[in-house]
Amino acid sequence: MNNKLKAVLFDMDGVLFDSMPYHAEAWHKVMTGHGFTFSREEAYLHEGRTGSGTINIVFQRELGRDATEAEVQGLYDEKSTLFNSYPEAERMPGAWELLQKIKAEGLTPMVVTGSGQHSLLGRLEHNFPGMFRQELMVTAFDVKYGKPNPEPYLMALQKGGLKADEAVVIENAPLGVEAGHKAGIYTIAVNTGPLDGQVLMDAGADILFPSMPALCDAWDTLVMP
Repeated sequence: MNNKLKAVLFDMDGVLFDSMPYHAEAWHKVMTGHGFTFSREEAYLHEGRTGSGTINIVFQRELGRDATEAEVQGLYDEKSTLFNSYPEAERMPGAWELLQKIKAEGLTPMVVTGSGQHSLLGRLEHNFPGMFRQELMVTAFDVKYGKPNPEPYLMALQKGGLKADEAVVIENAPLGVEAGHKAGIYTIAVNTGPLDGQVLMDAGADILFPSMPALCDAWDTLVMP
């Protein structure tokens, strides 16, 4: 790693928690239940967007218009309720070990997520005790645009008092990779879902790993520009 590095910016779903299969299932069930076409794989392509962003893409595609505020609220509430009815997502294998390495190096771990799920946010301290500080988190409640807009990562830099070359992003989603890349931050992609790894490289990843344990194993030898 470069000696300027001060912080590591973690996406949450699919990086810290193995929660994406549940998100994908909930989106698929709710959207198809309302007559829309929405595969589980599509959920991975939209991962990192705000809920309203995902809903509006589907409405524009299939109805030629944006969803009303009431429609967005109704669908997102339904999706959240279903998601929360599933078993709690496990910690992603390799995430805790990587965080311990990062902490031992004196680096600051931060969370940058498109999630507005209170349930998942509340579980960070329980699953990763002492790792993350609330005031250094960026969630759906903080941003106007969300990923793939660079806004969440630019906000993380601002909250942490960081320059772009003092941080590194760890992402598993194409939109998140794109956001980190557009923010000018070195972006590590970890392919923890069903998408082709090339999709992550095409989105602007600087380097690609097949899993969090693989990234953890390679962490000490990583060289950033």
